Amino acid sequence: MYANTGYLNQVDVDLEDLNRPLIVESCGVYRLVHMTSMSTVRDYGRQDYQLLYVAAGKAFFTFNGKEQEVAAGNMVLYRPGVPQQYSYYLKDSPEIYWIHFTGSEAETFLTSNGFSAGISCLRTGTDTEYQQLFLKIIWELQIQRPCFEDLLPLLFGHLLLVVKSHRMEDVSGNPGIKKEVVHAVQYFNENFSTQINIEDYAKSQNMSVCWFIRSFRQYTGMAPMQYITSIRISKAKDLLENTDYNISEIASVVGYENPLYFSRIFRKTAGCSPSVYRKENMMRP
Repeated sequence: MYANTGYLNQVDVDLEDLNRPLIVESCGVYRLVHMTSMSTVRDYGRQDYQLLYVAAGKAFFTFNGKEQEVAAGNMVLYRPGVPQQYSYYLKDSPEIYWIHFTGSEAETFLTSNGFSAGISCLRTGTDTEYQQLFLKIIWELQIQRPCFEDLLPLLFGHLLLVVKSHRMEDVSGNPGIKKEVVHAVQYFNENFSTQINIEDYAKSQNMSVCWFIRSFRQYTGMAPMQYITSIRISKAKDLLENTDYNISEIASVVGYENPLYFSRIFRKTAGCSPSVYRKENMMRP
């Protein structure tokens, strides 16, 4: 079995601690490699809370005496004192992340993020950001840098906020940002100063140009070129406020070869010329 775990006190301590609002006690990830199965049975549960995330494959959990298959993209919550029984099987290729926590505001924290009373299994969808945050928590528990105990609840809070965000997208009818749009946003932010042709970009990613523009607009609220322009103008404002570059230099830095064209786009977007903007907003010593 592959295991990567971290513990607050270097050991698995099962306790209720109400001295602080939220305390992360341990966190880990399990993957079956050679073991054919793994089962956990706690007839009286634990004193703390446990949250498990099925990142891949599937697992089997028993709720109210009935076994239930839980597929990837779900989180299972056990509150203190609730009997626990669950199993993983090698043939199902499970990858399970888990975290134990306690604190005086743990229940309020859960409720505000979608885990209301009575909920034991929550559909969250799969997202690599969940795994990254779990791994970050594990790492902080292992390294235990200065202030790590204060950082852990913030990381856990970030994790649950991402979950809440995804669920709110589902409720609103938005199935979540497509990976193609996520990639494009990252690419545009990293390459805004180059000459980007939307048709060429879409073809390079094996996408229909019309589909890409429609999808990008759906999730960002603007067309791809409009988004790139917003990045360029935002960067130009920063340079106008905080550097002594002239207008031509700034135009070149943010991706415009023609300073006059840059000034025209800037005025249309910002409502004034670059020189007027600098005069009104430049940082003074």
